[in-house]
Amino acid sequence: MHPTREINALFSLIDDPDEEVYASVSSRIIAYGKSIIPNLEHLWETNPNEHVQDRIELLIHRLHFQDLVTDITAWRNNPHNDLLFGALLLAKYQYPDIQVTPVMVDIEKIRRSLWLELNSFLTPLEQANIFTKILYHYFQFKGAAVTYNNPDEFLIHKVLQTRKGNAFSNAIVYLVLAELLDLPFKVVQIPRQFLLAYFAQPHQYQTASTAQHSISFFVDAVNGQVYSHKDIEHYFKRLNISPTPMHYEPLNNQQIIHKLAEELSQCFSTPHQAYKKEELEQIAALLANQMR
Repeated sequence: MHPTREINALFSLIDDPDEEVYASVSSRIIAYGKSIIPNLEHLWETNPNEHVQDRIELLIHRLHFQDLVTDITAWRNNPHNDLLFGALLLAKYQYPDIQVTPVMVDIEKIRRSLWLELNSFLTPLEQANIFTKILYHYFQFKGAAVTYNNPDEFLIHKVLQTRKGNAFSNAIVYLVLAELLDLPFKVVQIPRQFLLAYFAQPHQYQTASTAQHSISFFVDAVNGQVYSHKDIEHYFKRLNISPTPMHYEPLNNQQIIHKLAEELSQCFSTPHQAYKKEELEQIAALLANQMR
């Protein structure tokens, strides 16, 4: 902790009713960085004033958010940005003290179970069926409709804990495992969906004009349901949309986490939570910048 006079003086002004004074004080506190969090936590524990406690909680949140923006910017700028790490960073928005080790242990447990069932003689469809068997039956993952009522359904560590996610979070779990097992699943841009596609050819050689012809089938990560090209064609007809090559182009990891941040922001629609919506939109805009 920082036992300095300046910090004590700043803390004594946290409850100042003048918004300009409080804005100046909070900016000075934020400038210390996250190393000042233990001081704020001690103040929260020793000050019974609920108004002061609310302000302290918001200051701690802002410090964590400041740190998170730095980490997400570094992840975005890394040419080898890892999908699991990106999903964990976004989960830190709600749970800044998230423990990574249990997530890695859980992922490895599922990966090993899949690896024991998979072999090079299986067809792509048989590989997808193994995923469905292990992920949705043996480990009992469930899919939920996207309702924006529960932010945890978007966060990978919570999905692994509860075995319940939505189309976005379940797809990320599926993709992380597929990448670890060298299986060519990717998310494609089918309207109003977050579908996985099995690319028969290496995805890094795909362009929007050739991607569709390289897809063997599609998978709904909510429940592991497999769809054919004919199924997707019928879906487009129901929507009265003419498919374009871009609909079949795979999303990269930055685009996936960008989409997840956009979706997560919609969970915070009340006036009391407006700042969270704005911050998540800021993260999404950060990820939209220099989109690869």
